[in-house]
Amino acid sequence: MGITLLAGDTLQLVNINFPTIIFTLINTLIILLIYKIFLHKPVMKILEERKQKIGEEMKAAEDAQAAAEAMKTEYAEKLRESKEEAAQIVSAAVKRAGERENQIIAEAQQEAADMKKKAEESIELEKKKAINEIKDQISDIVIMASEKVCEKEISKTDNEALINKFIAEVGNE
Repeated sequence: MGITLLAGDTLQLVNINFPTIIFTLINTLIILLIYKIFLHKPVMKILEERKQKIGEEMKAAEDAQAAAEAMKTEYAEKLRESKEEAAQIVSAAVKRAGERENQIIAEAQQEAADMKKKAEESIELEKKKAINEIKDQISDIVIMASEKVCEKEISKTDNEALINKFIAEVGNE
Protein backbone atom coordinates (compact mmCIF):
# COMPACT_ATOMS: atom_id res chain seq x y z
CA MET A 1 0.00 0.00 0.00
CA GLY A 2 1.69 3.00 -1.13
CA ILE A 3 0.82 6.54 -0.43
CA THR A 4 -0.18 8.44 -3.40
CA LEU A 5 -1.16 11.98 -3.32
CA LEU A 6 -3.15 13.54 -5.93
CA ALA A 7 -3.30 17.19 -6.74
CA GLY A 8 -6.74 17.48 -5.25
CA ASP A 9 -5.70 15.92 -2.02
CA THR A 10 -2.81 18.35 -1.74
CA LEU A 11 -5.16 21.28 -1.79
CA GLN A 12 -7.16 19.85 1.03
CA LEU A 13 -4.10 19.63 3.23
CA VAL A 14 -3.16 23.23 2.63
CA ASN A 15 -6.49 24.64 3.02
CA ILE A 16 -7.10 28.11 4.47
CA ASN A 17 -9.86 28.20 6.95
CA PHE A 18 -10.71 31.80 7.90
CA PRO A 19 -12.65 31.03 11.04
CA THR A 20 -9.68 29.06 12.38
CA ILE A 21 -7.34 31.92 11.53
CA ILE A 22 -9.61 34.43 13.25
CA PHE A 23 -9.98 32.13 16.27
CA THR A 24 -6.21 31.68 16.43
CA LEU A 25 -5.67 35.42 16.16
CA ILE A 26 -8.20 36.08 18.90
CA ASN A 27 -6.56 33.43 21.11
CA THR A 28 -3.16 34.98 20.46
CA LEU A 29 -4.48 38.44 21.34
CA ILE A 30 -6.08 37.13 24.52
CA ILE A 31 -2.83 35.40 25.54
CA LEU A 32 -0.92 38.58 24.72
CA LEU A 33 -3.37 40.64 26.80
CA ILE A 34 -3.17 38.21 29.71
CA TYR A 35 0.63 38.34 29.45
CA LYS A 36 0.58 42.15 29.30
CA ILE A 37 -1.77 42.50 32.28
CA PHE A 38 -0.55 39.76 34.56
CA LEU A 39 3.04 39.10 33.61
CA HIS A 40 4.58 42.01 31.74
CA LYS A 41 3.97 44.72 34.37
CA PRO A 42 5.16 42.63 37.36
CA VAL A 43 8.16 41.32 35.43
CA MET A 44 9.04 44.82 34.26
CA LYS A 45 8.54 46.10 37.81
CA ILE A 46 10.87 43.38 39.16
CA LEU A 47 13.39 44.13 36.41
CA GLU A 48 13.21 47.88 37.15
CA GLU A 49 13.63 47.24 40.89
CA ARG A 50 16.59 45.01 40.15
CA LYS A 51 18.05 47.66 37.88
CA GLN A 52 17.66 50.30 40.60
CA LYS A 53 19.09 47.96 43.25
CA ILE A 54 22.07 47.16 41.03
CA GLY A 55 22.51 50.87 40.34
CA GLU A 56 22.43 51.62 44.06
CA GLU A 57 24.87 48.82 44.78
CA MET A 58 27.18 50.07 42.03
CA LYS A 59 26.98 53.60 43.47
CA ALA A 60 27.60 52.24 46.97
CA ALA A 61 30.56 50.24 45.64
CA GLU A 62 31.95 53.32 43.88
CA ASP A 63 31.44 55.38 47.05
CA ALA A 64 33.11 52.68 49.12
CA GLN A 65 36.00 52.53 46.66
CA ALA A 66 36.31 56.34 46.71
CA ALA A 67 36.22 56.27 50.54
CA ALA A 68 38.84 53.52 50.56
CA GLU A 69 41.04 55.56 48.23
CA ALA A 70 40.56 58.63 50.43
CA MET A 71 41.45 56.59 53.53
CA LYS A 72 44.45 55.12 51.73
CA THR A 73 45.60 58.62 50.80
CA GLU A 74 44.94 59.84 54.35
CA TYR A 75 46.85 56.92 55.85
CA ALA A 76 49.72 57.45 53.42
CA GLU A 77 49.81 61.14 54.42
CA LYS A 78 49.70 60.23 58.12
CA LEU A 79 52.47 57.68 57.58
CA ARG A 80 54.57 60.29 55.79
CA GLU A 81 53.91 62.80 58.58
CA SER A 82 54.77 60.15 61.19
CA LYS A 83 58.04 59.41 59.41
CA GLU A 84 58.84 63.12 59.25
CA GLU A 85 57.98 63.53 62.93
CA ALA A 86 60.12 60.53 63.82
CA ALA A 87 62.99 61.97 61.79
CA GLN A 88 62.55 65.32 63.58
CA ILE A 89 62.50 63.59 66.97
CA VAL A 90 65.65 61.67 66.12
CA SER A 91 67.27 64.83 64.80
CA ALA A 92 66.30 66.75 67.94
CA ALA A 93 67.60 63.92 70.14
CA VAL A 94 70.89 63.86 68.24
CA LYS A 95 71.12 67.65 68.55
CA ARG A 96 70.37 67.52 72.29
CA ALA A 97 72.91 64.73 72.70
CA GLY A 98 75.50 66.81 70.85
CA GLU A 99 74.70 69.84 72.98
CA ARG A 100 74.90 67.71 76.13
CA GLU A 101 78.19 66.26 74.91
CA ASN A 102 79.56 69.77 74.36
CA GLN A 103 78.26 70.84 77.76
CA ILE A 104 79.91 67.84 79.46
CA ILE A 105 83.16 68.53 77.64
CA ALA A 106 83.01 72.21 78.59
CA GLU A 107 82.29 71.30 82.23
CA ALA A 108 85.15 68.80 82.22
CA GLN A 109 87.48 71.38 80.69
CA GLN A 110 86.36 73.97 83.25
CA GLU A 111 86.83 71.46 86.05
CA ALA A 112 90.29 70.57 84.73
CA ALA A 113 91.15 74.27 84.46
CA ASP A 114 89.90 74.82 88.03
CA MET A 115 91.91 71.84 89.25
CA LYS A 116 94.97 73.12 87.41
CA LYS A 117 94.47 76.59 88.88
CA LYS A 118 94.08 75.14 92.38
CA ALA A 119 97.14 72.98 91.83
CA GLU A 120 99.12 76.00 90.61
CA GLU A 121 97.89 78.02 93.60
CA SER A 122 98.80 75.15 95.90
CA ILE A 123 102.21 74.87 94.26
CA GLU A 124 102.68 78.63 94.58
CA LEU A 125 101.64 78.50 98.22
CA GLU A 126 103.98 75.58 98.90
CA LYS A 127 106.71 77.43 97.02
CA LYS A 128 106.17 80.52 99.19
CA LYS A 129 106.15 78.35 102.33
CA ALA A 130 109.37 76.70 101.20
CA ILE A 131 110.91 80.08 100.42
CA ASN A 132 109.82 81.41 103.81
CA GLU A 133 111.22 78.32 105.53
CA ILE A 134 114.46 78.71 103.61
CA LYS A 135 114.52 82.41 104.53
CA ASP A 136 113.95 81.49 108.17
CA GLN A 137 116.71 78.91 108.02
CA ILE A 138 119.01 81.36 106.24
CA SER A 139 118.20 84.01 108.79
CA ASP A 140 118.99 81.58 111.58
CA ILE A 141 122.25 80.72 109.87
CA VAL A 142 123.02 84.39 109.32
CA ILE A 143 122.26 85.15 112.96
CA MET A 144 124.54 82.41 114.12
CA ALA A 145 127.21 83.54 111.72
CA SER A 146 126.85 87.15 112.69
CA GLU A 147 126.90 86.28 116.39
CA LYS A 148 130.09 84.45 115.90
CA VAL A 149 131.48 87.24 113.82
CA CYS A 150 130.45 89.96 116.15
CA GLU A 151 130.65 87.80 119.20
CA LYS A 152 128.08 89.71 120.77
CA GLU A 153 124.40 89.18 120.97
CA ILE A 154 122.13 91.18 118.75
CA SER A 155 118.62 91.99 119.83
CA LYS A 156 115.81 90.19 118.19
CA THR A 157 114.44 93.30 116.42
CA ASP A 158 117.91 94.18 115.13
CA ASN A 159 118.32 90.60 114.04
CA GLU A 160 115.05 90.58 112.11
CA ALA A 161 115.92 93.88 110.43
CA LEU A 162 119.29 92.50 109.36
CA ILE A 163 117.66 89.30 108.11
CA ASN A 164 115.03 91.14 106.13
CA LYS A 165 117.67 93.36 104.60
CA PHE A 166 119.77 90.32 103.72
CA ILE A 167 116.80 88.48 102.24
CA ALA A 168 115.78 91.53 100.23
CA GLU A 169 119.30 91.75 98.83
CA VAL A 170 119.42 88.03 98.10
CA GLY A 171 115.90 88.13 96.60
CA ASN A 172 116.89 90.99 94.24
CA GLU A 173 119.92 89.15 92.95
